[in-house]
Amino acid sequence: MRILAVNPGSTSTKVTLFEDETQLFELTLRHTAEELSRYGSVLDQFEFRKEIILDALREAAVDILSLDAVIGRGGVVRPIKSGVYAVNETLLHDLRHSPMGAHASNLGGLIADEIARLAGAGAFIADPVVVDELQPVARVTGIPQIERRSIFHALNQKAIARQYAGKQGRKYEDMNLIVAHLGGGISVGAHRRGEVVDVNNALNGDGPFSPERAGSLPAQQLADLCFSGEYTAGQIRKMLCGEGGMVALLGTNDMREAIQRMEAGDRQAQSVIDAMCYNVAKWIGAMAAVLCGEVDAILLTGGIAHNGCICRAIEAQVSFLAPVAVMPGENELEALALNALRAIKGEIETREYNP
Repeated sequence: MRILAVNPGSTSTKVTLFEDETQLFELTLRHTAEELSRYGSVLDQFEFRKEIILDALREAAVDILSLDAVIGRGGVVRPIKSGVYAVNETLLHDLRHSPMGAHASNLGGLIADEIARLAGAGAFIADPVVVDELQPVARVTGIPQIERRSIFHALNQKAIARQYAGKQGRKYEDMNLIVAHLGGGISVGAHRRGEVVDVNNALNGDGPFSPERAGSLPAQQLADLCFSGEYTAGQIRKMLCGEGGMVALLGTNDMREAIQRMEAGDRQAQSVIDAMCYNVAKWIGAMAAVLCGEVDAILLTGGIAHNGCICRAIEAQVSFLAPVAVMPGENELEALALNALRAIKGEIETREYNP
């Protein structure tokens, strides 16, 4: 079985080709902030991202007619259970109209569907960012019109948690873990015996600021900014997601560049990186409270976890809570491909998207 997996992130599009459980190749197609600024919305990037994938496959001499399935990273659709979903018209509609907000991952199912149609193959998504396992108390805010939402890096957090548990000779469902995904967005989840019972909204709400997210903000000051008359609603949304965090503070979404600047003596870069690590550590502490201090391990993952100085700074603040394991990278492509393989072989249930 040949499986193509597509993972559109905020700053890159990653593609892998698997034959059964063997990875044949993996590509990371990076996009600069300047490149993406040409597009007014995430959906406007569809043709751009689809074409560079098709170009990359042609360069690698991959005949798309050889594909048995194409699976994309799940988008910001309606809250659903963890699992593999066949792409249907209801899912395509929600990916296009983003009922819970726009994100690059919305393009995953759309691109998978388009390439699958060209290939005559099946199209799927798995563990989208809106996997919702929040405990009821985690949803409540002090304003009745606002309820906290579960939007996070579900695919990678789940895959990394299961991988770590397996290395310990244990089941994911028997452990309490805190997983911090460090990427263009940052999510910190409390995994209680197989369910993510609390997690920050890594797209447009709570949490640490990140390369592209503003993170949690003082509410009154944000309200004042919204009604200052200086910004449109669209501009405010971009401040929160896409043009916030490091982009706003340092003018780049590239952590490697920020670290290079810090190491060259740039005090502003040093200050911003220190603050980001501080905020991640603070949210890990909050999730330890959610788990009543019963934490088997803290896992640092995502692309930024490749940076040793970032992980050491976070570990220095949280290692008193539980052992810290650094598992860098996203591993989402492998998780996607293997989920699709098991689904088309009938080893796991293929769910129907019908929220």
